[in-house]
Amino acid sequence: MYRFLLTPRWWGINVFVLLAIPFCVFMGSWQLSRFEARVQDHRDASERAVSDREEAARPLAELLPVDQDTSGRRVTATGRYGKQLLVPDRELDGKRGFYVLTLLRTGSGRALPVVRGWLPGTADPARAPAPPSGEVTVTGALQASETPGDNGVSTAGGLPAGQTAAISSASLVNLVPYRVYDAWVTLDKGDSGMTAVPAAAPANSGLDLKAFQNLGYTGEWFVFAGFVVFMWFRLLRREVEFARDAALGLVPEEETAGV
Repeated sequence: MYRFLLTPRWWGINVFVLLAIPFCVFMGSWQLSRFEARVQDHRDASERAVSDREEAARPLAELLPVDQDTSGRRVTATGRYGKQLLVPDRELDGKRGFYVLTLLRTGSGRALPVVRGWLPGTADPARAPAPPSGEVTVTGALQASETPGDNGVSTAGGLPAGQTAAISSASLVNLVPYRVYDAWVTLDKGDSGMTAVPAAAPANSGLDLKAFQNLGYTGEWFVFAGFVVFMWFRLLRREVEFARDAALGLVPEEETAGV
C-alpha cells in the first residue's frame, strides 16, 4: 500500500519536507533570538540610563563618535552660544511643543547642537529664551544625530526660517555657518525655566515595532513548519485512500493508469 512512497513524485515531496522543516525551525529560532537580543538591549539601556545619570560627566571628545555604548552618557563641553533654532512638533509628557536648539561653538572649530529645553505650544522665536552670553560650560546627555521618521522625528519639509525638523549634522549643515558635530546634547536641567528634554534610548535598543516584528516573524516560521507537516500527512492520507480504493476496484482503470 505504501509503495507509492518510492515513486519519483514522492521522493521529491519527501526531500522538500525534510529540507523545509529544519529551514523553517532555523529561521524561527533566529528571529526569536533577534527578539530576545532586543529585549536584553532594552534592559541594558534602561540600567545604563540610571547609571549614566549618576556618573560624572566626561569631556565631549572622549565619547565621540556616538554609538550604543556612549549614547546617553553625560558629557561636558565649553564654548560660546551662537545661532539658535527651533525644533517644532515635539511631544513631552503627552503635550505638543518645541525644542529650543542652540549651537555651542567650541574651541575645536565645530559647533555642538545643544537642546536647552522644551516649551509647549507652537514654535515661536519670540517665546524662546535667548542663550547666555559669554563662555559657558554645558552638561547633559550625549545623543546620536536623528533620522527623519524615527522616534517621532518629523519628515515634514518647507519649515519656516529658523526651524529644523531633525537634530542632525546633515540637517544643520545648510542652516548654520559653521561645521557641526555629528551628535547633540540635551541639558540635564532646562535653561531659563524651560523643561529639560529626557535623553532618548540608543537606536535599536528599545522594544519598538521592529522588535515585535521579529516576534511576529518567529510565529510565522513555526506556523510554516507546522503547515508543511500538515500538508505532508494530508497528501499521504489521500494517497493511501486512493491506493485502497484502487485495490478494491473503486477507481476507474484510466485514473489508476494515470497515477
